[in-house]
Amino acid sequence: MDWQISQLFIICPLIFIGGVVDAIGGGGGLITLPAYIIAGFPVHFAIGTNKISSVMGTSIALTKFIRDGYVPFKLAIVGVIFAMLGSSLGAETALLISDYYFKILMLVILPVTAYYVFKSQNLMIEEKNSSSLITNRTFIVCVLVAFFMGFYDGFYGPGAGTFMLLLMAGAGRLSIQKANGTAKAINFTTNLAALAVYFTNGKAIIPIGITAGLFSIAGNYIGAKFFEHNGAKAVRPIIGVVLSLFFVRIIYDLFFN
Repeated sequence: MDWQISQLFIICPLIFIGGVVDAIGGGGGLITLPAYIIAGFPVHFAIGTNKISSVMGTSIALTKFIRDGYVPFKLAIVGVIFAMLGSSLGAETALLISDYYFKILMLVILPVTAYYVFKSQNLMIEEKNSSSLITNRTFIVCVLVAFFMGFYDGFYGPGAGTFMLLLMAGAGRLSIQKANGTAKAINFTTNLAALAVYFTNGKAIIPIGITAGLFSIAGNYIGAKFFEHNGAKAVRPIIGVVLSLFFVRIIYDLFFN
């Protein structure tokens, strides 16, 4: 595929913003993927190239969260395994079923999720107030979340990191910091696996992806620092924006695309 340097002027600022958003509350792909499409990339090249910048940026946020002690390794490793299984199954299912019905379901789920985000007190659990022990309930919930969100990511995808964070913090009773750290570990691994597929099939523009990836790194670093100092206070408004963008996108896909 031919590309022009001028496309970077569209892509890079949006990738930076998406990186900031993704590090704080997930869902950065709702901003970064459209950036490539707006710049004129065909869909498969947009997805593949976006995976390069996403993996680069997420690696920085994940590294920061590991250093801060926000990634419970045993839980994250098991979550990664089940997310990969779910993602494979979701991708296979996507080949058999139209995502139209999934989008209709999301029109109901998203307003309910938004209500939960702004009413739930579980999201306000900070690391300093949480237990360091991972209970059986937390372990089971997080494994189930990883599998089903992996399935969702393989089947459709947008907002998977945000939903993981919400469910692990809410139902799994993890602190918002550990929920975000675990979600980042899972997201990084599934993105890396997806990148391998697109790369081997020649659907990723490496120079564009790496250049945009530098902006993603900067955005994720700033987002991770902001999250470190603001915690749960930062999550609610960011997730509210992400869910709103997601809702608008689904409406557009269903009725105007």
